[in-house]
Amino acid sequence: MEDDDVPQLSAATLDILKEFYSERDARQKAFEDLKAQAEDEFDGKKPLSMDAFTEDWNASQFWYNDETASKLAQQLLLGARSDTRIAVVSAPSVFLQLKNQLAEQAQALRPQLTLLEFDDRFGVFKEFVKYDFEQPIKLPVELKGQFDAIICDPPFLSEDCQTKAALTVRWLARAWPCTGPDTDQHRLKLIVCTGERMETLIHKLYAKVGVETTTFEIVHAKGLSNEFRCYANFESDLWKLQ
Repeated sequence: MEDDDVPQLSAATLDILKEFYSERDARQKAFEDLKAQAEDEFDGKKPLSMDAFTEDWNASQFWYNDETASKLAQQLLLGARSDTRIAVVSAPSVFLQLKNQLAEQAQALRPQLTLLEFDDRFGVFKEFVKYDFEQPIKLPVELKGQFDAIICDPPFLSEDCQTKAALTVRWLARAWPCTGPDTDQHRLKLIVCTGERMETLIHKLYAKVGVETTTFEIVHAKGLSNEFRCYANFESDLWKLQ
């Protein structure tokens, strides 16, 4: 084939390719920087960002925007003490905001975080525990019945996924159901974020801990076509139970 016969890319196509590779390189650098932060013990001087983690829609990854993730993190931290344990199940954007907010507190006062997540990229954090909803209680035995506050965002809008995620939450929870003379002090704080069409099932799965639909609006960084809801078993300044 003569050189003149070699297909040539148009200037517009070349510009698109350049932009693609530039964005890819920027994301890779952001991830490497974040990894270095995690390895050096995050000190909060440079806030952690989900920009380092590209969404994989095939894995049903849809990150919350920073405002939503930050507000959810605040709710989990209200009333938390150094002996409080918080589990984040398949909601890594909230986990990063928890890390950012706790960086402002003295180390001795911080509650203990655990991130249960399928995506191995989050293994850069020491709090990461590999989690596959298909094996809902295949987790380190020392996590069983240890958590005072839990947020869960099941990855798929199916009855199977939601039910298995609920089994994980039940396994992790320190108290279930919330009964007894010290209920208010030891009551599980639970937030579940998932689709509107899962509402009836969510109410059924978490009935024993009083989960209801809230008025809080979940906003995703890149939008989401499915109607999304926040469910919880407590009211706050941010939401009421419906």
